[in-house]
Amino acid sequence: MMTDATAAPTPTPLGERPSFLLAQLGLHAAARFAERLAPLGLHPRHFGLVTHLAGGDGQTQQQLADTMGIHRNVMVGLLDDLEDRGLVQRRRHPADRRAHALHLTEAARDLLAQAQHAADEYDAELLAALDETDQARLITLLQRVTAHARLPVGVHPNLRQRSCDVAPDAARACGDVIVTNGVAT
Repeated sequence: MMTDATAAPTPTPLGERPSFLLAQLGLHAAARFAERLAPLGLHPRHFGLVTHLAGGDGQTQQQLADTMGIHRNVMVGLLDDLEDRGLVQRRRHPADRRAHALHLTEAARDLLAQAQHAADEYDAELLAALDETDQARLITLLQRVTAHARLPVGVHPNLRQRSCDVAPDAARACGDVIVTNGVAT
């Protein structure tokens, strides 16, 4: 017979565990963000890559892969997909004949503006329960925790964890949320 002194401790409620709350909110936010980008024909990975390219047009595939901390094979697959869609151009690098410089097309810049707008709207919706001061504080705290965990800034988590093809079936096999006609699968 257990006494109070030997009884198992009461488990911490999941709603009080930061790891659970962040995972719960992260999955929710990822699915909703993917839904917002789906009408634009973008996946969050593409959004991140195009955003990085917009900040450094003309860099090589290797430079971009190194900056983002992702494997070059993953980078090649993503860039192939964006190039096939007319969003990225590979041009000979002016200083290195063996390398290609990456450039966003005007179509990509237009699409990025639309995607940024969708992201801004979703951010506002996601943080609507917080005033501006709390929103800024939350972002600062999340950045601190992210840095402490040594996560790369602005890199979609699935880009670092596995070399998944960008096709829906392969992405689904990697645990990605796929949105089709507004339904997350």
